[in-house]
Amino acid sequence: MQITKLVATRSTCLRRQVGALLVKEKNIMATGYNGVPSGITHCDVTGCLRDQLNVPSGERHELCRGLHAEQNAIIQAARHGGNIAGATLYCTDSPCIICSKMLINAGIVEVIFARGYPDKLSLDMLTEARITYRQYPGDKDK
Repeated sequence: MQITKLVATRSTCLRRQVGALLVKEKNIMATGYNGVPSGITHCDVTGCLRDQLNVPSGERHELCRGLHAEQNAIIQAARHGGNIAGATLYCTDSPCIICSKMLINAGIVEVIFARGYPDKLSLDMLTEARITYRQYPGDKDK
């Protein structure tokens, strides 16, 4: 979990810094952190759209200029030709519903996270897809 926290320090999000790792056969396949797409002006310049619109955490994910850490890890693996089917996701936060759907289709088999996130449907879908998930001991809500 220490590496996910280090990766999260690269985040450009003004609200929450999130880091993710995709690990397969004890090898880090890809990392990701939340922030705007490459070449796009960062939120510290434009301001946080979600704050401007008073969007609560865990809702209306499409109202954001950034990508989530899990999404960026999947994209990084794809760009570099890494097969992540069968991998485990380590993340500073439990995934949102959008990320859970992507993780299911990417073939992720386990999700380990430090902090919870207010998205019950996300965890329900992981359960239905038979993806195990758990909160890393000792890191709850830090």
